[in-house]
Amino acid sequence: MRALGERTIWIDCDVIQADGGTRCASVSGAYVALYLALSSLVDEDYITEIPLKDSLAAVSVGVWEGEPILDLDYAEDSTAEVDMNVVMTGTGNLVELQATAEKNTFSRETLDRLLDLAASGIEEITVEQLRATALRQ
Repeated sequence: MRALGERTIWIDCDVIQADGGTRCASVSGAYVALYLALSSLVDEDYITEIPLKDSLAAVSVGVWEGEPILDLDYAEDSTAEVDMNVVMTGTGNLVELQATAEKNTFSRETLDRLLDLAASGIEEITVEQLRATALRQ
């Protein structure tokens, strides 16, 4: 945080079009926006380097009709048996988990399967984030 100095960066994400997962899309998009904002500060010599330790992304997972699902759409989300949002770093560390058993309880085995599924989705998002920010590197 010292590298940023006495600056505040406000990131406001509006999801223009989505079929569920808007909070997750906002988190993933906010990382790209923050990276680009920091890149501009480097370009303008306000800071010497981008003070980020890792990337950040979020994805929804859940159990729908008995099956683990990645990136639930609205219909799946509204009728899911389990609904979970996962926020992770690009290196796979967890930042936040929000899981709810909507109809019945779920097992630790199901939680582990959903976390693995979320990690695979976040890997894909991270690749796209790196592609989006590569133009600034």
